[in-house]
Amino acid sequence: METINDLFSLLSSFLWGWPMIILLLGTHIFLTFRLRVPQRKLFTGIRLSVQKDDKAQGDVSQFGALATALAATIGTGNIVGVATAVALGGPGAVLWCWLTGIFGMSTKYAEGLLAVKYRVRGEDGRTYGGPMYALERGLGLKWLAVLFAIFTALASFGIGCTVQANSIALLAHETFGIPTWVVGIVVCALTGAVVLGGVKSIARVCTILVPFMAVLYVLGCIVILLMNSGYVWPAVQLIVRSAFNPSAAGGGFVGATVMMAARYGIARGLFSNESGMGSAPIVAAAAQTRNPVRQALVSSTGTFWDTVVICALTGLVLVSSILAYPDITYADGAALTKVAFSKIPYIGAPLLTFGILTFAFSTILGWSYYGESAVNYIERRKTNRFYRIMYIVALFFGSIINLDVIWNIADTMNALMAIPNLVCLLLLSKVVAQETNKYLWGNRLDEEMGE
Repeated sequence: METINDLFSLLSSFLWGWPMIILLLGTHIFLTFRLRVPQRKLFTGIRLSVQKDDKAQGDVSQFGALATALAATIGTGNIVGVATAVALGGPGAVLWCWLTGIFGMSTKYAEGLLAVKYRVRGEDGRTYGGPMYALERGLGLKWLAVLFAIFTALASFGIGCTVQANSIALLAHETFGIPTWVVGIVVCALTGAVVLGGVKSIARVCTILVPFMAVLYVLGCIVILLMNSGYVWPAVQLIVRSAFNPSAAGGGFVGATVMMAARYGIARGLFSNESGMGSAPIVAAAAQTRNPVRQALVSSTGTFWDTVVICALTGLVLVSSILAYPDITYADGAALTKVAFSKIPYIGAPLLTFGILTFAFSTILGWSYYGESAVNYIERRKTNRFYRIMYIVALFFGSIINLDVIWNIADTMNALMAIPNLVCLLLLSKVVAQETNKYLWGNRLDEEMGE
């Protein structure tokens, strides 16, 4: 087991090193300019996300698809991940994380567009799509589509299932003293009650859970920033300065370099919003939308909320807290986050605990749909109750065992998912540009596909 762990740790470190960072960020920047900066239509995407269009084809509303994607995306990476980036790369990592989100909106846009463009309707009347269908129908690369589906299915049991269950169990045990096996049973029961109902059930729960947990967490961040009001602007200045001159941060960050700030900031930004990974378009394909561009705009707002808003707020909270409370130890990302939130009297620590618990549970729900869709693509099934049962069982074991190996395997599978998806995005960028020019820049957003 130790040998396997070392192998996957080495492989994960290589895959998430500079080659992957350059590939992902390069794709973000390329698509931003290839598509003529679709980020300009952010507010149009937000407006479309809350509009209901029952006459459009699809299984769930556009907001339901967005909420499900956000449920799988918003997780501990938005809280502890940002803190780790700050601890390892200095305050400047926050700016690099934020810039990654800005450019990543184009990639998430392109993923959503291709998901709807190449989706299919099964014999059961349900809608299926995602990178595997775009690879098969758009490029004729069935073998690469199958590989993507395999990596996605394996990743779902890792980062989406056992890892999240383990986080919930350990946090509940440390905070409330609840035995991990009891937590495992509760998580299994709650998850089963939702995922056995399929995508509509998952989307219905996520449309309630995601806005609630996000608003609550954002309010907590705002309270801390108000408490640190005298240090907010200095924190902004420090973040910008240290992104290009880490020594400006001083103190324990004197050893940080521009490369470290960029690497950790970009890596955490990419990992937190999943732009380019290929997971979110699986549920985007199920959205009720008139044409691919409408859902593409809605999908792009997911990266905005996840990284540009939530990760940026987290980073600002952490850096302002470091300035306001010089005694804070910031060598440990998780400890830094806990100390920052504990400054809110009485409710700070419980608020952080609740945030992490709900973020982790929502990730479990979203990834269950991703994994099942991937398995169904390989087996060509309408539904897969066996996968759902296995997913729920895996949650229990994830709650009670050590997951060092699983973490490394999950990170590896996530990186392997991204490679075929990025191939798909780059090779079909001409199609994405044509659809964008037709519907978005041609002012034809209200037209239906085929008109």
